[in-house]
Amino acid sequence: MLMRLIPVFKGIDFFPHDLRLPFMRYKGLAIGASLIAMAISLALCMTMGLNYGVDFKGGSLIELQSKSGDADVAALREQLNGLGLGNVQIQQFGPPSNVLIRLEEQPGGEKPQQAALKKVSDATQARFTQRRVEVVGPAVSSELRMTGFVAIAAGILAIVAYVWFRFEWQFAVGAVVALTHDVLVTAGIFSLFQFEFDLSTVAALLTILGYSVNDTVVVSDRIRENLRKFKKMDLNELLNLSINETLSRTILTGVTAIAVLISLYIFGGEVIRNFNFAMLLGVVIGTYSSIFIAAPLLGYFGVKRDWSDAAAKGVAAAKTKAKA
Repeated sequence: MLMRLIPVFKGIDFFPHDLRLPFMRYKGLAIGASLIAMAISLALCMTMGLNYGVDFKGGSLIELQSKSGDADVAALREQLNGLGLGNVQIQQFGPPSNVLIRLEEQPGGEKPQQAALKKVSDATQARFTQRRVEVVGPAVSSELRMTGFVAIAAGILAIVAYVWFRFEWQFAVGAVVALTHDVLVTAGIFSLFQFEFDLSTVAALLTILGYSVNDTVVVSDRIRENLRKFKKMDLNELLNLSINETLSRTILTGVTAIAVLISLYIFGGEVIRNFNFAMLLGVVIGTYSSIFIAAPLLGYFGVKRDWSDAAAKGVAAAKTKAKA
């Protein structure tokens, strides 16, 4: 009786069930624009390069805590910039009383690096307490940089192998182009604006790969279902139908992720800002590539239409063999 009095909430349809946006009409324009964006991003990475953080180019990290009140970052930056230590990055770290100082690798090896740390310590000891010091040498930073790029490449190859095994090689080609597009364009934006590229950014790129392929697999699975269901439908029309049927899930998932990442970017502090920004770019770009790259490429490569027939013949043959 009580259950009858409680109103039933059936949810809200943000997208009509019969929505038919003509994505395939613009597939050539979208893929062409994506290839141009990938070429520009690659050119930016090769000419301007990436602004590697201490993790990748070596240097020192110094965490300080103000002895009284909040840390005056502007005054500290002005003081340390006068020490002649090259690029010195200072940011608030955690509570307002804490700051994180990043010193670039000093030319000449370990002794100049230790001398630079001593200069910073002497200049700040009156107002700050030193909480920790981390030094990353050039050999370690070079190894971390190579390991990071290998991890991204291995992630892409593993995902492509999975998509190929689960679907067909045409789906795998679409997936590898879409994933390469996502990583390359994100890296190009980091290069263009010289945002710091460190281990947290690599972690974000690996997360982006997983997010993007999740969208791609959902769309691909619907395409495969419709290939079994509509054997005579034109392939471009079928691809368009499949994208529209999964559009609500794709857009709402992306909007939810973006809302969380924007909140983290604004309120999460400097510690995870690079990670959040890379993730924010990746979600937007990954959603675009799932709709406008991975699926439309099937319209060019084609895909077999006889999954269900082959499966049915295999089952029938197995039954006949069992009876015999």
